[in-house]
Amino acid sequence: MNALVILLCSTLLLYSPAAVCTVGSSSSSTNATDKQAAALLSFRSMVSDPSGALTWWNASNHPCRWRGVACGRGRHAGSVVALSLGSSSLSGLISPFLGNLSFLRVLDLGANQLVGQIPPELGRLGRLRELNLSGNSLEGGIPPALAIGCSELESLSLDSNHLRGEIPGEIAALRNLAYLNLRANNLSGEIPPSLGNLSSLYFLNLGFNMLFGEIPASLGNLSQLNALGIQHNQLSGGIPSSLGHLNNLTSLLLQANGLIGSIPPNICNISFLKHFSVENNELSGMLPPNVFNTLPMLETFDAGENMFHGHIPSSLVNASKLSRFQIAENHFSGVIPPELGGLQGLKWFILTENDLEAKESNDWKFMKALTNCSQLEVLELEANKFSGTLPSVISNLSASLTILTLASNKIVGNMPREIGKLINLGALVAHNNFLTGSPPSSLGMLQNLRILWLDNNYFSGPFPRVICNLTHMDSLDLGRNNFSGSIPITVGNMVSLSSLRFSFNNFIGTIPTSLFNITTLSIYLDISYNHLDGSIPPEVGNLPNLVYLDARYNQLSGEIPITFEKCQLLQILYLQNNSFIGNIPSSFSEMKGLEILDLSSNNFSGQIPKFFGHFLTLYDLNLSYNNFDGEVPVFGVFANATGISVQGNNKLCGGIPDLHLPTCSLKISKRRHRVPGLAIVVPLVATTICILSLLLFFHAWYKKRLTKSPSTMSMRAHQLVSYQQLVHATDGFSTTNLLGTGSYGSVYRGKLFDETGENENLIAVKVLKLQTPGALKSFTAECEAMKNLRHRNLVKIVTACSSMDFNGNDFKAIVFDFMPNGCLEEWLHPQIDNQLEERHLNLVHRVGILFDVACALDYLHFHGNTPVVHCDLKPSNVLLDADMVAHVGDFGLAKILSSQPSTSSMGFRGTIGYAPPEYGAGNMVSTHGDIYSYGILVLEMITGRRPTDNTCEQGFSLRKCVEMALNNRAMDILDVELVTELENAPPATSMDGPSERVNSLISLLKLGLLCSGEMPLSRMSTKDIIKELLVIKRALA
Repeated sequence: MNALVILLCSTLLLYSPAAVCTVGSSSSSTNATDKQAAALLSFRSMVSDPSGALTWWNASNHPCRWRGVACGRGRHAGSVVALSLGSSSLSGLISPFLGNLSFLRVLDLGANQLVGQIPPELGRLGRLRELNLSGNSLEGGIPPALAIGCSELESLSLDSNHLRGEIPGEIAALRNLAYLNLRANNLSGEIPPSLGNLSSLYFLNLGFNMLFGEIPASLGNLSQLNALGIQHNQLSGGIPSSLGHLNNLTSLLLQANGLIGSIPPNICNISFLKHFSVENNELSGMLPPNVFNTLPMLETFDAGENMFHGHIPSSLVNASKLSRFQIAENHFSGVIPPELGGLQGLKWFILTENDLEAKESNDWKFMKALTNCSQLEVLELEANKFSGTLPSVISNLSASLTILTLASNKIVGNMPREIGKLINLGALVAHNNFLTGSPPSSLGMLQNLRILWLDNNYFSGPFPRVICNLTHMDSLDLGRNNFSGSIPITVGNMVSLSSLRFSFNNFIGTIPTSLFNITTLSIYLDISYNHLDGSIPPEVGNLPNLVYLDARYNQLSGEIPITFEKCQLLQILYLQNNSFIGNIPSSFSEMKGLEILDLSSNNFSGQIPKFFGHFLTLYDLNLSYNNFDGEVPVFGVFANATGISVQGNNKLCGGIPDLHLPTCSLKISKRRHRVPGLAIVVPLVATTICILSLLLFFHAWYKKRLTKSPSTMSMRAHQLVSYQQLVHATDGFSTTNLLGTGSYGSVYRGKLFDETGENENLIAVKVLKLQTPGALKSFTAECEAMKNLRHRNLVKIVTACSSMDFNGNDFKAIVFDFMPNGCLEEWLHPQIDNQLEERHLNLVHRVGILFDVACALDYLHFHGNTPVVHCDLKPSNVLLDADMVAHVGDFGLAKILSSQPSTSSMGFRGTIGYAPPEYGAGNMVSTHGDIYSYGILVLEMITGRRPTDNTCEQGFSLRKCVEMALNNRAMDILDVELVTELENAPPATSMDGPSERVNSLISLLKLGLLCSGEMPLSRMSTKDIIKELLVIKRALA
């Protein structure tokens, strides 16, 4: 009630100077102080304050004592001159009555959750010098009144909102403006040329908007400018040569636009330039030969994904502070300059997908020069025209090297013998070359190697056994070579593999059982096109997470082991062109996630199992050229002539007409002459049975109507479960079993017997709140998304129940496997009062969880029938099993992407802080949106801060806070638990020392930033994320 009275008083004071209002025993006069108090109380009345920042804002205290309020001194004593409430968790609208604070100089409301439009009344603040509204969800346009009325403005921060419309040309009237940040909005139109009149401007960032047109040449008049960012827009035209006049510029970011033409030569005269990025444009031409002679401060040069051609300038060596040089996906040609040894700080040297060449041994001299770059971490030469043999000096590259890619060139000869000296190498990619001989034994020294791709070469000899000692290997590809002999038993030592390919070689002998003891195999196992014999070992059941198994075109025999039933995540199984015999095991009925099954050209017999027709995801079933007999079913995959192949089985009958099989006979003709009365008896018995069946049916139906027993519907191909069973499983949905509550439902722990009634399993039951708008839609979306999804890093759905409770009300629930370690949210932000024991996630655990989530997204986006976008990735939707393996759950907002284009609006999906900016703008969902959420998740896991906590200084968003901290104070932004872990780590005498962990943490922060870019197309792919995480995992192993 008091709050209502205060609000009423505030309004009266604002509109009537003579108004007097009393609250309790306190009274307010009608002087200027009362008017200021009224304006502030109006602001308070329009916002929600969950953190209590405005608790003491009331009429009984002088406004100068209120939190966030600062008053002047001297002749302006008692006048409010600053309102600083950044990062205060405020939500709601900005009161227009703040425009009555006529002495205000600083207004900082950044990093809150404010919505609505920027009030034009703020333009009354004629003394305002700093306005910060960044990091909110403000909409509408930028009011021209701000520029017209706030003539003393020096700093204007409106970045990271949802502002629309054009940039007001009136901003050019702010002669004192030194800082202008409009980044990450939805601004459109052209960049006003009048911005070139802001002679005091030293920082200008218009990036990550939808600006179009050309870059105004007038920006070259901003002689004080230190940083210019107009990246990730839709700009066209050329780069104005006038930008070369910006002699104080240290950062020029123009990437991800549609710029054409060449780089103006005078840009190279900006001697203070540190960061230059024009990647992902349509620029062309050659880099001037002396381009790097006058850039002594240059640290990063990114010009990839353009159409540049010509040679790499030899002047590159003069950019002595260069740490990153990236010109991938262009048309650069010629040899790489041999004078690179002077780049002592070079870390990333990326030349992928050009026309660079090395024909003679002298052309490889650059490799010797690179051995002087002691900090080199990434060297990517993939997809060029390098030929000849690899120089042995490659083994002397920096011990810091983690990624070396040489793939898709024309390199011949042997791999250097001492390649194993690169002890920190995490990825060695050399496929698609002409390498010969045997891989060197020194490969066994690369104990940190995670990725080894040597496929599509001409390697020969026996299996390189030294590789089997690389126990941290995640992906090994030796396919399409000339290896021979048997596969050694020691292959089972590589216990971390997720993908393995030996296909198209000359391996003989049996499949070692140890191969199937690599329980981490999940992406693929390919041993096809060899000369392997014997049977498939029953240990194949040890691969419950395997998705793809290819053993076709070998000489395998025997029956299929029944243990295949344990491979329940298997989607693709190729066993054709072998010599298997026997029936298809009934245990195959457990592999309900199969999409492609090819058993053709074997010696299988017996009937074709009908259960294949119940596999919802199976779309390609090839059983041709075997000895199957009996009737072919006509439902499920069997109903699609393009999805089933059965030719070459002469004893089959029935099936759909398109298969052109003979009609099945009842085979009773022989018995008719022996029992003449059978033709009469059988119809009589059949008629009697039908009548009795009908009577029983109607009796049961009538009885069911009388008792009004609840109906039950469960997901097809899943265990049937009734409402009564779920009541029993959860002790009547007892609060003691309540795991959590969300907007659409509550989750309970329970125990449920399986279909055999013998085994009791722990489950989690999500009961929908059907009275909540959108809950039913959420239930439908989750069932639709989950029914065809199976992956080790997705929460497994047991069943879904659509029924009625005992009162006749609708009841809907989804049953999942129980995750004993709860959700990631509880580990990152534990509630001390509710924790029975302290929970801590070390860095290795966090990286493992991030890797699991990335694999889940990769599966959702690229490896299902159709891409699925989760739309709500956040810590509370990442669940942890008993082994701390992460499983992504809660698909209530998921979207299955159609192959047909859609123009309908999607509405907002996701959770504030994790949802990408384009969803707030009403754009269609895409896989890029999940990557943004993943990026925020990465930052949260490393900093320990929620994106909505607003704990960053100056009110910046979490992403911006990390971006600024990376420059020189990354340690300040880390989660305190990780800092403690670093402090307690042993001295940095080995790879496990703190320095390596610090590097890994910084790499993770960079990964989070790259994934959470404002523009969807700028974000990393899941493939690249997994690749980066593998390198980080190697560094921490």
